[in-house]
Amino acid sequence: MTLERWERAAEWPLIIISVLFLAAYSVQVLATGPMAEGAGQFMTITWGLFLVDYAVSLWLAPRRRSWFFKHLHELAIVVLPMLRPLRLLRLVTLIGVLHRVAGNALRGRVITYVIAASGLLVYIGALAMYDAEKATPNSSIQSFTDALWWAMVTITTVGYGDLSPVTATGRLIAVGLMIGGIALLGVVTATLASWLVEKVSSQDTKSQALTTEHLELLRDEISALRLELREIPPSIGPATPLNTEAPQKTEKIVH
Repeated sequence: MTLERWERAAEWPLIIISVLFLAAYSVQVLATGPMAEGAGQFMTITWGLFLVDYAVSLWLAPRRRSWFFKHLHELAIVVLPMLRPLRLLRLVTLIGVLHRVAGNALRGRVITYVIAASGLLVYIGALAMYDAEKATPNSSIQSFTDALWWAMVTITTVGYGDLSPVTATGRLIAVGLMIGGIALLGVVTATLASWLVEKVSSQDTKSQALTTEHLELLRDEISALRLELREIPPSIGPATPLNTEAPQKTEKIVH
């Protein structure tokens, strides 16, 4: 099996696992007691599946050294426990799959794309931030609603400053959310620009096609008119005027 076939085969299962991972991570962060413990154990299982995916991808890569250095972030997320919440960003691939499947239809629904991607990033950022800051006494983010507010003002680049992370993990999550917000804005802008260019190009193509069609019709009419002119017989010419003086001369001679 090649790396491309493995990635295609594992794409949707990994997306489903990522959704389950998000649900378990939400329970672990927001709940307490046995539910949080059970969610943590389930997250360990899903983390093992991600580790298997990384190992198989590395083994099937035609150039393992190059693939290894290009996917150092994958290795860091798998190996370092403090970066495991960033594995939630794998959920963004769900939007990528929908975008690829829908094709141009999704480009015409930019609002849906923006809402889905923005909502996903805001929820992931707020959940990870609350998990990183809730146990710190001097942190200003002490509830999930505070984390949601912080994520919204951060991804929109407003930044009121009323809420801010104080832990190293929280600041790392903040940097990731800032970069994600800027990247999302760039993708949306590029998608909208591409859609507008396609529409304008389509209109120009239609106008050019109509102009060509009109020229062809005009050329056909000119050819038909030439044929009609060729079928008209040549004119006989003006009639010779009658000589009315000859009879008068004859009469004179008779007399």
